Amino acid sequence: MTESIVVDTSLEALLDARISCRAYEDRQVPREVIEEILRLAQKTPSWCNTQPWQVAITEGEGTERFRAGLGEYVMANAQESDFEFPREYQGIYKSRRFDCAMALYSSVGIEHGDRAGSAAQTMKNFELFGAPHVAIITTDEALGTYGAVDCGLYVNSFLLAAQSLGVATIPQAALAGSSKFIHEHFGIDDTRKVVCAISFGYPDTDHPVNGFRTERETVGNVVQWMTN
Repeated sequence: MTESIVVDTSLEALLDARISCRAYEDRQVPREVIEEILRLAQKTPSWCNTQPWQVAITEGEGTERFRAGLGEYVMANAQESDFEFPREYQGIYKSRRFDCAMALYSSVGIEHGDRAGSAAQTMKNFELFGAPHVAIITTDEALGTYGAVDCGLYVNSFLLAAQSLGVATIPQAALAGSSKFIHEHFGIDDTRKVVCAISFGYPDTDHPVNGFRTERETVGNVVQWMTN
């Protein structure tokens, strides 16, 4: 770890500061900083210490080649993921999803009902929102759901580790819908399943898309106490 890397160890501060970044500066994250993120994320707990995650990371021309190939693939192919996507959003989950989308669109001047505008914003997922790096997270297919759960823990560790080092992130399930392309592009065999991707880099703090925030439910509305 180089002397220039400063780690913020306050968990609440990291949780408060972290956002899903959707606009990035055009500069690479130094390799030693990425390696420190990976070192910290590797401390993630897993069932029976299986550590099922494997990570493919792009930088430089590798990112640009992936970004271009992914964009072409998405335009020509229907989404098909290694894991089943949500069947539907109902009730409060539908409301939260809608509110998040409206806040996002409002931040970049897309009006409600602007189908072309919302479609263009959706496509930015496959441009990695301009991020200079992407990490592809995969799990061993034999470990099933719980291998994916362990990888979810790893993703959160990665996000917070990156935040502690001043690196912005966005976890992206959308990329998992192009799992066939990802398998072929990175040479990932069929014994592994694509869980999600994490695009990352230094945030463009002047871009309005990075100014909106989502709300969190109160603890009282998600926790059931059993006292007898």
